[in-house]
Amino acid sequence: MSLPLFPSPAELLDRHLDDLGPVVGRFRFKQYYLPGSPELELALCLVSPESEEGARCLALVTDQVSEVTRWMATGALDPPGLQCLADAIGSPVVDLFGPWELLPVHIAKPWGQEIWYTGIEARGQSLIAEGGNSVPLPWLLSIAPDRLLQPGGRDPALLKILDPLPEEVFGDLYFELHEEKREVYVVTHVDGDAWPDGTGAIRFGFDPEQRQNHGDADFRARFLSLVRDYEAIRRQIDGFCDRYRRRDGIGLNEPVPAHQLKKWLGDVPRVLRQREEAARAAMNEMTHLVPLAVGDVVKVPCLTPHALQHGVRTVEFQTPVYERKILSFAQKVLTQSHWDTEEAVGLMSLDAGHLEPLPVIERDSGYTLEQVVAFDDFEVFRLTLAVGGTWRAPDRDCYRLAMALQDGALVNGRVLGAEHACLVPRMARWLSVANTGAGSLVVLLCQPIL
Repeated sequence: MSLPLFPSPAELLDRHLDDLGPVVGRFRFKQYYLPGSPELELALCLVSPESEEGARCLALVTDQVSEVTRWMATGALDPPGLQCLADAIGSPVVDLFGPWELLPVHIAKPWGQEIWYTGIEARGQSLIAEGGNSVPLPWLLSIAPDRLLQPGGRDPALLKILDPLPEEVFGDLYFELHEEKREVYVVTHVDGDAWPDGTGAIRFGFDPEQRQNHGDADFRARFLSLVRDYEAIRRQIDGFCDRYRRRDGIGLNEPVPAHQLKKWLGDVPRVLRQREEAARAAMNEMTHLVPLAVGDVVKVPCLTPHALQHGVRTVEFQTPVYERKILSFAQKVLTQSHWDTEEAVGLMSLDAGHLEPLPVIERDSGYTLEQVVAFDDFEVFRLTLAVGGTWRAPDRDCYRLAMALQDGALVNGRVLGAEHACLVPRMARWLSVANTGAGSLVVLLCQPIL
């Protein structure tokens, strides 16, 4: 016996929703986020239990097709049977009406780490967690992305945390710009050792006084010249460090802890280190630093160079594309062999970045809803709930993301702790948030523009 093969898992879901009878089958999933888009065979089981709490559709999707086939020869495909199968193969049973708990993947960076809650690409895929087990987010979405996200949708907006090291230089991000990618940061923590007064920073655009002194054309030429000078020194230092990597058996493009990098830099000739420091200071003098405190919001316009500074932890929402141009970096760039300075200088905005106040959308005795940003493809809100406060969003025909910044959030009945997030599928349509904690609660919400 083998499971029936369906051209599309959406056919299984349609068949199930037509009469709510249990269905099982297999389908071929093209892993579009991996090089070459390798094909993977997955099994899908769908069961809808009777519930007084509203519609439910329990799904199990797994690559253990043979195990599901064996189970179907003897086991029952009902809610208890589906859970027994899931426990036996270590897969979760997920309600397609949600909400889904997002299990992040940690991506090492030279400057610290990124924590991806909805990441779907070759470097890592986020997971959906339920009952102690997990399944890759793209596998679950592959069942019917139109039904689970939005018509024509394949990936949700990318929700992640930027977690830089607290040390100057070592924890400073790339100075880069984007042509298409839209992103917004919400500051959640400023390291007290790195910034004793509680105010961190982001390098954001260019210094207005320097720009006025030089004029735009000369400013671009001077900045490009300074970066080229710095890059030449940087590559000499990186060459020394690459020798030490080979000596110590560490890959040339493998992230290493700051203490290891410091040890190698200590063996670089002092005169070269002094030249690097002076060249970096001259380059950075052309740029603009904006102070950041917990709760601040940074909307990054396309073509505006920016670099979050060390020790400033943020939640980021962005379009799910990998696209950037690196103008400069105070370490070796591990993900590409070149900087994009010359092209970026011709494209970049010379304006100084700034923070904008958030408009209040709704306010009541128990909550305040502010709009963080409204891009062409998605929008983000900040919901602040008083103790015991609740908020119900208008029903909406799309998915939504929610991240709690403190403990005590209840999103569509699912408890979220601090820096925990969930995805509410399109099939749910409704969204309710409550504060069950002992203090004020902030929840960040994201939804596509329809």
